[in-house]
Amino acid sequence: MRCIHHVAIICSDYARSKQFYTEILGFGLLHEAYRDDRDSWKCDLDAGNARIELFSFPSPPPRVSRPEACGLRHLAFAVGDLAAEVARLERLGVRTEPVRQDPYTGKKFTFFADPDGLPLELYEESLSRPEQAG
Repeated sequence: MRCIHHVAIICSDYARSKQFYTEILGFGLLHEAYRDDRDSWKCDLDAGNARIELFSFPSPPPRVSRPEACGLRHLAFAVGDLAAEVARLERLGVRTEPVRQDPYTGKKFTFFADPDGLPLELYEESLSRPEQAG
């Protein structure tokens, strides 16, 4: 295995979640299709080195997030300037938890939620890539 190709997210309100992931989080829309046989919308979003597949299905059951349940815990996004990104999200009405610092890495991070309560994380790290040796 080489890398993560995509993360799939099922949402309860496709238009609301599509707006959140594209307009608020800023992921580019790569492809969108309605799948009549499944009564389902699906779009592929450009998340840098991976994709997010956003799906809708009629009446999806809620997923337990709290208390923390076994399984995938959250989805984390790397940002270069955590304070600036937190301020931007809050201006757009997205509440974030207080910023914390990882005691092992020293990196700052915070959590917030998507429209369906899916836990998301912002993790501050340098986004520049080291130069390749000639």
